[in-house]
Amino acid sequence: MSDSADTGFPHRHLLGIEGMLPPAISFLLDLADTYVEQNRAVDKKKSSLRGRTQVNLFFEPSTRTSTSFELAGKRLGADVLNMAVARSSVSKGETLIDTAMTLNAMHPDVLVVRHQDSGAVHLLSQKVGCAVINAGDGSHEHPTQALLDALTIRRRRGRLDGQVVAICGDILHSRVARSNIHLLNTMGACVRVIGPPTLMPRNIEELGVEVHHDMRKGLAGVDIVMMLRLQMERMQGAYVPSLREYFHFYGLDQEKLSLAKPDALIMHPGPMNRGVEIDSTVADDINRSVIREQVEMGVAVRMACLDALTRHLPNVGAPL
Repeated sequence: MSDSADTGFPHRHLLGIEGMLPPAISFLLDLADTYVEQNRAVDKKKSSLRGRTQVNLFFEPSTRTSTSFELAGKRLGADVLNMAVARSSVSKGETLIDTAMTLNAMHPDVLVVRHQDSGAVHLLSQKVGCAVINAGDGSHEHPTQALLDALTIRRRRGRLDGQVVAICGDILHSRVARSNIHLLNTMGACVRVIGPPTLMPRNIEELGVEVHHDMRKGLAGVDIVMMLRLQMERMQGAYVPSLREYFHFYGLDQEKLSLAKPDALIMHPGPMNRGVEIDSTVADDINRSVIREQVEMGVAVRMACLDALTRHLPNVGAPL
């Protein structure tokens, strides 16, 4: 934490949504709103991060998240370095702590980290002198995804409180689901989670959600349908009988969607497995699908996070 409450975001790092208070979430969303408009202008660049160095350290492959963080940093005027971890010393046996100490010696201002192990980003944040943003750690959290989802909903609906949101699919392996549950509950939404028992975390109801294993019952009357990718790469064993059967029971199609409110919005964090968790006609519905808007909101939210975290960094480099 920082005593710099005047920034509106008093945290030194952005490691997760859990424990974040509504004013801090609202501050980031309001700031991101301003960047949405800037990104739609001809001149998209600002100089607020001029002289700052942003290092994107991705231990897991990523397209949307890494690209949007790179674009966000460059639009704010930062020097952005993308580290190819697979070709770095890490692949030769260097530990996470060694990597942290090496990077720390280069005096970066912001470190954006994605790692396959839950808690790895938090550990790294304790070993460096710069601000750290969690771009996804294991099955733990993905805070900027939850923020961009919230911004998408808020811009379409005008509010988050009172919205009934159904998060559907592979809840067990989803850091997106966890961050969204924390954020939506904090901001006054009602959250339902829908999925087969094999893909539902034990005691998930303790997070303050309604649990449904029947998708048709779970979707009844909801405002937002948030589909999740079936994360086959994290599954060891038979979590679902077959992809065909999974789609039959838990894939979003027009018939299941008809049970939600007539104007219910369709969301997906990507990448989509069409025909597995979502039907193409639903995903491409221009009136109800906001999947493309989520991508646009992602750049604005990441600009807001970079801006907020660098506002109270010292202007003169401090010794390690």
